[in-house]
Amino acid sequence: MNIMIVGVGGQGTLLTSRIIGKTALAAGLDVKISEVHGMAQRGGSVVTFVRYGSEVFEPVVEEGTADVLIAFERLEALRYAHYLKKGGTLIVNDTRIDPMTVVIGAAKYPENIIDTLRAEHTVYTVDGGRIAAEIGNSRVLNSVVLGLAARHIGFTEEEWLAVLRDTVPQKTVEINTLAFLRGYNS
Repeated sequence: MNIMIVGVGGQGTLLTSRIIGKTALAAGLDVKISEVHGMAQRGGSVVTFVRYGSEVFEPVVEEGTADVLIAFERLEALRYAHYLKKGGTLIVNDTRIDPMTVVIGAAKYPENIIDTLRAEHTVYTVDGGRIAAEIGNSRVLNSVVLGLAARHIGFTEEEWLAVLRDTVPQKTVEINTLAFLRGYNS
């Protein structure tokens, strides 16, 4: 299974990749993870690859081979959609974060990104930020998005929750569990 996770620094993409990797590892699979941070601390793109199976030799997902692409922001989904294989699944946190080029007026944020993506891919969207705010902590949007993605990656709800509870900071287990379940059941 080839999974690519993309987002903007601070959205929880790295934690998400660790939870996916640990869930596959707990299921007895070989797992490889590769993280590309870029300008993550300044709001830049973050790209993470998670590959798992009976035997995995390298961590990088090649263009056109991702089974699942998880995007924590619409423009990041559009930017990396070419990594999806034919018939792959795209999970999108339906939110907009303007990159610096848009902020300074050097570029325009594309319109109708979700519709554009749906023209070529199977797309599932969730407003992780809204749901996270509703449950009281905007920082758990990654758990909301992961919950939706988990339904398309495999493993049981119990397997996901066991790893999530073991991975997130202890004081945030309850709210991350709630966030995950909201995404999982959306």
